[in-house]
Amino acid sequence: MAVVAVLNQKGGSGKTTVATHLARAFQLDGKSVLLVDSDPQGSARDWGAVDETIMVPVVGLDRPSLDRDLRTISRGIDWIIIDGAPQTADLSIAALRAADVVIIPVQPSPYDVWATADLVRLVKQRIEVTHGRLAAAFLISRAIKGTRISKDVRGTLEEYGLPVLNTKIAQRVVYPISAAHGRTVFELEPGGEAVSEIKKVMNEVRAMFNAINKTTAAD
Repeated sequence: MAVVAVLNQKGGSGKTTVATHLARAFQLDGKSVLLVDSDPQGSARDWGAVDETIMVPVVGLDRPSLDRDLRTISRGIDWIIIDGAPQTADLSIAALRAADVVIIPVQPSPYDVWATADLVRLVKQRIEVTHGRLAAAFLISRAIKGTRISKDVRGTLEEYGLPVLNTKIAQRVVYPISAAHGRTVFELEPGGEAVSEIKKVMNEVRAMFNAINKTTAAD
């Protein structure tokens, strides 16, 4: 079982979009998936309730015992994707305790980059406590094509000492449209560029988890 926490304590980062699409991507890849909504606002739960034909199971666990609660419901699950809560340190810490991989979506804006400082500190503390058995990376989200700002933000994010995924999630109208219908880009534009970038993110996340597994096996 792999647990991926999609975290950012600043709202509007595209966190729920990334979490729901990662869950659907792994499901379409033939894996058993559970999407965990740890945000009291319940955006992922609302998404899951709109169209149940997608069949991505969603549960709400918006409490500090998240990491312990997962142990009781995770049997038989290949990938658990946690949609983290913004501005709630105790819920973020619980998600960190549960996670094997942390993805931090960040909009290409200096304000959004600066707002990640506290979360990066928590992530680095967790990496130290687990002796490197937690993988974490930034994901540039809502990038506007044809602008330099995404490239500039990448360099700034790298100064925080965490890697940045090679793939960027572009700002596309299909993401909010699909969310409004309780669906994903896989259903609305199956051959589109959005599907390609989500699959690439999935593969990068899988590679991060595999690298952690190799490290653990070597120890």
